[in-house]
Amino acid sequence: MSDRKHVKVETTIAAPIEKVWDCWTMPGHITQWNFATESWHCPAASNDLREGGRFNWRMEARDGSMGFDFLGAYTKVEPNALIEYMLDDGRNVQIDFNEMNGSTHVVERFDPDQSNPVDIQRAGWQAILDNFRKYVESKV
Repeated sequence: MSDRKHVKVETTIAAPIEKVWDCWTMPGHITQWNFATESWHCPAASNDLREGGRFNWRMEARDGSMGFDFLGAYTKVEPNALIEYMLDDGRNVQIDFNEMNGSTHVVERFDPDQSNPVDIQRAGWQAILDNFRKYVESKV
């Protein structure tokens, strides 16, 4: 992680780590959970999960009023354990996956952008992580 103060969000998912990893990394799953509210969606995702590989997750308002590409490159990948990447705007993200008695604890740390309040960013990233947890648990 960079020298800037990072923001942390986390959740525990009632699913084995292999299932959590697949849902986090496979484009067919990413499009099902990668949004903070029901008024948004993720209509497309590409993911080359390897160090140096790139990803692009398209996020759009369902009413078509706005959207953006969430783009970056992987800097470290340890299957079923760790993902680190750098967003195209230079911010770093780290996701740790830890198995705990059949459940999986996910901790995500990210460098905040400088244009939005940190509490708003934390709430948005936590909402996406909570949506991810609900999605994975619905698939177990």
